[in-house]
Amino acid sequence: MSRIIRTTVLVVLGLFWLLPVYLLVINAAKDPATFTTKDSWVPTDFSLFGNFAEAMSLSGLSDSLASTLLYAIVSPAIAVVVGACAGFAIVALRLKHGFAWFVAIFGGTVFPLQMILLPLFDAYSRTGLFDTRTGMIAVYTAISIPFSAFVMRNFFSGIAHSVFEAAVIDGATTWRIFRRVYLPMASSALVAIFILQATFIWNDFLLGLVLSQSDTVRPIVTTLAGMQSTYGGAQMSTVLAGGLLVSLPTVVLFLFTQKFFARGLALGQY
Repeated sequence: MSRIIRTTVLVVLGLFWLLPVYLLVINAAKDPATFTTKDSWVPTDFSLFGNFAEAMSLSGLSDSLASTLLYAIVSPAIAVVVGACAGFAIVALRLKHGFAWFVAIFGGTVFPLQMILLPLFDAYSRTGLFDTRTGMIAVYTAISIPFSAFVMRNFFSGIAHSVFEAAVIDGATTWRIFRRVYLPMASSALVAIFILQATFIWNDFLLGLVLSQSDTVRPIVTTLAGMQSTYGGAQMSTVLAGGLLVSLPTVVLFLFTQKFFARGLALGQY
């Protein structure tokens, strides 16, 4: 009986969770000309692919898609490498004042992002990084590094120091130990960090709104939000289709890397 109740509860909760997705798909597939005259809960027509094409042609969404893909790959990749190096130096190399270095790296996350937006905008304006892809990659990388260093430091703390000592006795260099021993052992953690940070960057709105203005530089969520403005020129069904299109890459990413991500959920146990 308890199993039936548990299954029923899970099914009901799953349906509630899928309800917004259902409404998004149904309304994104409606004909823009008749969007306001038809029931939002009942599928009446199927113009989804046409709305996809319309969304990609409006407001520079295709340019933003390419830029966001660049940010979501390059910045997390750099952050993962830097975080792994920091964690390895603090734990395996037993860096002098290692905990103080860790606090200095992770301490930047204590302050809300909104507190640094004004000085960040001023610095970007003065250095010529405003509205550039280089500037967006730099800020996304800087934001991703503390979390990466935090996770990798905790992960490497679970590896016995005797592993490092044995490799040194065998004549391995520090770089070889890091590359051939520690990184392969932390592959699940690295993938989990990359997924989380890539998802954050893909869904970012605030930094893109403040630090960029052109469609070729802006993140895709910021550009999508601009389609809903008075001057966006897009019908609601087109905007919804754009939102559905924007959400697909992160869903695909999770589906293809769910095995690594599931292993990464246990990072805090080390």
